[in-house]
Amino acid sequence: MVFSFPFGTQLGLLVLLLAHSVIAATVDRTSEQGEAAIVDPTQECTPYNYAPVTNQLPSFPQVWESASILPDDSAALAMWNSISANIPTNIAKKTQPPPSSYPSDDPDCWWTYGQCVTPKLSSLPPDIAAAPEPSTLGYGFDDGPNCSHNAFYDFLQSQNQKATFYFIGSNVADFPLEAQRALADGHEICALTTFASEDAFAELWYSMQMIKLAVGVTPTCWRPPYGDVDDRIRAIAHALGLQTIMWEYDTADASVDGMTITDQTVVNNYNDFIQKAGSGIFNLTGAILLTHELNNFTMSEAVAFYPQLKNVFQHLVPVGVSLNKTQPYVETNYSLPTFAQYISGTSRVSPNNTTPVVQSSTTPTSPSPSVSSTFSSSISYPTNTAIRRLSCGYHSLLLATFFVSLSFCLQALFID
Repeated sequence: MVFSFPFGTQLGLLVLLLAHSVIAATVDRTSEQGEAAIVDPTQECTPYNYAPVTNQLPSFPQVWESASILPDDSAALAMWNSISANIPTNIAKKTQPPPSSYPSDDPDCWWTYGQCVTPKLSSLPPDIAAAPEPSTLGYGFDDGPNCSHNAFYDFLQSQNQKATFYFIGSNVADFPLEAQRALADGHEICALTTFASEDAFAELWYSMQMIKLAVGVTPTCWRPPYGDVDDRIRAIAHALGLQTIMWEYDTADASVDGMTITDQTVVNNYNDFIQKAGSGIFNLTGAILLTHELNNFTMSEAVAFYPQLKNVFQHLVPVGVSLNKTQPYVETNYSLPTFAQYISGTSRVSPNNTTPVVQSSTTPTSPSPSVSSTFSSSISYPTNTAIRRLSCGYHSLLLATFFVSLSFCLQALFID
């Protein structure tokens, strides 16, 4: 069967096909810079193939599933064998919620039970639950990288604001170029496991290795899922060179269910925290607030409350900066400024970009659970960068001019 269309319809279809081809050709999904330039959240969250990561996925456990040491992973096995003697064997693996039989004196320093941050094992350092500098917020976000985070990162860039981002290994595997942007923009990267797995070593080990593979740096800090950590898990993390970062205040922005926790609950939590800061309780020692890069809502709330946080805290800095931790990674070619340098206006002292620059194909990969309608919905933030808007408008005008001209040319060619 042969389909026949009037010439006007044929012309319209041709223009649409050409438009799609031109727009697709203008999107660079082979580099961090190209990925960071995408302004459409749906396009941001379209899966892509970044060969340096995709080609190595067989060397990792299945993404979004609990991890265990792969049988043929000699490096992981060697590391576990080298540290296992230092991991306590008299601390039972925990279940949720805490059972009534668990001792009230909290012998395992189980955070889920009593928010304990000072380990009972003398060989372990205390968790970091507050920024030590006065009137300072250790500014950071969990559960990244979110595939649609460009508008949020653009906002932070427009404010010259750096933060600590706690990345899930599976998210990094799915969206490695988004992970690279955090380093390129001068943020601090820590690991965040997805599951409270019995095999905590594997969760941490492979998260660290994935960040190293995708971004080029190996983190030295981590945050446990839901804060669920005890001295057994701390011992594993410590043996891997990871500092445990917790919090004392929670916005509950990632827990909205529309019933027990609503959008208004999150707004109230932000306001309560801001009121506390305004009262002066952080004048001697700062704070860490739990917030997330999880979805449009959590990032939008972060932007909305940013001016108020800036108003009640003298300083908003990455957690590592608040600790004067100038070497945030195992690799020594990247440094953070000291706290004094940061608050004096030096927000970065390392090379501008240490991320790997490797070309990739754009072969689609299967979507991950991290991509949802919320992530790919239109993101509307209270503030965005003027440069990005002007650039988008300029290129839209160029495309519109091109297609109008093309239409006239085609009509001149085919119409008597």
